[in-house]
Amino acid sequence: MKNWLDNRNVLGGLFMLPAGALLLVFLTYPLGLGTWLGFTDAKIGRTGEWIGAENFVFLFGDSIARLSLFNTLFYTFVASVLKFMLGLWLALLLNKSLPFKAYIRAVVLLPFIVPTALSAIAFWWLYDSQFSVLSWSLSKLGIIDTYIDFLGDPWMARLSTIAANVWRGVPFVAITLLAGLQTIPPSLYEAASLDGATEWQRFWYITLPMLTPIIAVVMTFSVLFTFTDFQLIYVLTRGGPLNSTHLMATLSFQRAIPGGALGEGAALATAMVPFLLAAILFSYFGLQRRKWQQGGTDK
Repeated sequence: MKNWLDNRNVLGGLFMLPAGALLLVFLTYPLGLGTWLGFTDAKIGRTGEWIGAENFVFLFGDSIARLSLFNTLFYTFVASVLKFMLGLWLALLLNKSLPFKAYIRAVVLLPFIVPTALSAIAFWWLYDSQFSVLSWSLSKLGIIDTYIDFLGDPWMARLSTIAANVWRGVPFVAITLLAGLQTIPPSLYEAASLDGATEWQRFWYITLPMLTPIIAVVMTFSVLFTFTDFQLIYVLTRGGPLNSTHLMATLSFQRAIPGGALGEGAALATAMVPFLLAAILFSYFGLQRRKWQQGGTDK
């Protein structure tokens, strides 16, 4: 027994057992059950029978399901790009010598740590068609004549939900990239300055390449969190108006629980898995391009 415990692989496996058991119970089993239900005609209160790919074929021909796929991809792409750009800008700003820098960093994190439902309710008030403080401010400034119906117009609703998601997600991106910025040796910037490099050249040839592994990780998490977003959309719009803000996650819930079609809802949720795997694989292969940091070359 003592010899076994001296083995690093065995000891590592023992330490991983509790985490592995939790993942098996709370992740693997629900995923397996959901996948199984996607191939059945299960309803609430009825087990259902195996029907093969009928649910997936039906969803492929369902205009609302296709719209939810478009909404999800559009929502994820636009929100992730904006979160990266704003998060990187904020990280570069916070990396400079600022007064009360520690307090500013704490304040920046607030949107991320506030519960999603509370954030959604706050934005619901900001977007209200009659009592919106945004519309009131724009009206007082003479920019608009009538209040904006943020959540009543399909495209305006899409953009409004994206804005809420960006507000919540930027702090996570910014703080993570800030941690990466602080690992970059200052000597690299000093050497570049002596060589006459401009601020933009230092950013492009030093900061961005050194941050590439961190960017790959943070953007993978950002895409996963955004693609599977449920609370913000469900509290803010319930998928309306006219299903214009329904994501695959919210439509899956609507079909499975209020609608009672467990098999159909599970099939819609299962259809999200390939997209999530694609995001993870993109990050994985991106992380392989780090050999230059150890003195090698990218291959």
